[in-house]
Amino acid sequence: MKQNSDSIKKGNSKILIVDDHPVVRQGLAQLINQSPGLAVCAEAENALDAMGHIEKYKPDLVVLDLSLGKSSGLTLLTSLKSRFSRLHVLVLSVHDESIYAERVLRQGAKGYIMKKAASETVIEAIHKVLSGDIYLSSEMKDKLIHKMIGAGTVNDRTPIDTLTNREIEVYQFVGQGMPTREIADKLHLSVKTVETYLARIKDKLHIANSRELIMHAMQWVQKTNP
Repeated sequence: MKQNSDSIKKGNSKILIVDDHPVVRQGLAQLINQSPGLAVCAEAENALDAMGHIEKYKPDLVVLDLSLGKSSGLTLLTSLKSRFSRLHVLVLSVHDESIYAERVLRQGAKGYIMKKAASETVIEAIHKVLSGDIYLSSEMKDKLIHKMIGAGTVNDRTPIDTLTNREIEVYQFVGQGMPTREIADKLHLSVKTVETYLARIKDKLHIANSRELIMHAMQWVQKTNP
């Protein structure tokens, strides 16, 4: 991975990019490095590399993708907030914010922005999180405010909202066409454990069988990955 820590000017905020796509990392690094006051100190494609880079480079902020090749962004986020409680994390993802934004905020992230956002909006989000504020789109802010003031009720929750982080990861992998054993390997779980999660997902989503689960999951993945 390309590291830029040696060339970082004093006073610049150090940014760690965690994304499993080299082209995305390169484009994001270019954008950040061209912005006054910001500099990319390191790039990582998985959770293990990210943890090592945080220990070594002490970034001020992590820009984190939720979909990592051999690891889970949600799981990594939980680990980051457990080990580095003061570290700012901004989630940058293709996934629909209506599904994930509130979830990642509860896990300790300080902002959520979708990859389709304009470049200037990404930089705005980075600065806002670095300043200690929370960044969300105006639409997502309205939704959360509506929920907080009590206009939203339990009945407003969708079945997907009832899934735990691990269950939603499994559900997403099902929607991507992964068989149970592959999901188990990816999440470092036993096949039996994954089967237990699948049973819970079917129960929570009121799905009768595995075939119906695959169909629903594939439709959901298509909807949340524009």
